[in-house]
Amino acid sequence: MRLHPLAETLPVERLRQLEALRGFWSGCGAGVVVAYSGGVDSTLVLAIAVEQLGPGAVAITGVSPALAPELLEEARHQARWLGASHRELPTEELADPAYAANPVDRCHACKTELHGGLRRLVGPGPMVVDGVNVDDLGDHRPGIVAAREHGVLSPLVACGIDKAGVRQLSRALGFPWWDKPAQPCLASRFPYGEPITADRLLRVGRLEAWLRSQGCREVRVRSQGETARIEIPTREIPEFLEHVDRDRLVSRFRAEGFEAVSLDLEGLVSGKLNRALPRSGHGPVQAGRG
Repeated sequence: MRLHPLAETLPVERLRQLEALRGFWSGCGAGVVVAYSGGVDSTLVLAIAVEQLGPGAVAITGVSPALAPELLEEARHQARWLGASHRELPTEELADPAYAANPVDRCHACKTELHGGLRRLVGPGPMVVDGVNVDDLGDHRPGIVAAREHGVLSPLVACGIDKAGVRQLSRALGFPWWDKPAQPCLASRFPYGEPITADRLLRVGRLEAWLRSQGCREVRVRSQGETARIEIPTREIPEFLEHVDRDRLVSRFRAEGFEAVSLDLEGLVSGKLNRALPRSGHGPVQAGRG
């Protein structure tokens, strides 16, 4: 994989990180499985794994109602673009009360289901890696704990690469999705303690897809009972308010079963629902971002 001409503008430290990431795979004779969501982080990991290992690197995506259908399609497209072998693994986290009841450690149950299924699928030989980056380590993250319990490694962390580095390197490599917005799983749209069902996940996913079709590139639909709250980046709020077809929007949300819909004037804040969690002396406790 050749660097894009933009690589000439990369800081030396980023180039060193890229070389470290390329060297991470030495000794992977049994192959590598990338837990692949289709986000920019796991896609960068997959790209370099394929570059270094060819068919020895395989991407596997966990598929459940918590993954929006259009994001699964993007993951498939990106894997094809990279020439990667891509498999899909149906997951059953909704059958686990530790997930469906939506406790604060919900992400632990989700990743336990995913990584347990991955290991059963591929056997004991291949190394399993994920797309966790350095910025993900700042707070309590039960999903990361579950991954570690299953022996999953994080190449981006090992190479000191943060989210900004992921985007810089992806752009330098010519990946057209380098600035793709973060899209946490749909379960992150529900306050902790509010039960999660497949129907509720699909409803939120349909409404976010509809809002994106109306020009909202980055959006969350927070579901609180039968009330929906739209979050978009703060800078986009004035234009949204000026141009939104309010009656059409309300009708669309009510057709999905919501009784009321509002716009969050604070804007989109990753992990906003985590504000309700207790705080410790080490800063905010976060069960996952959304």
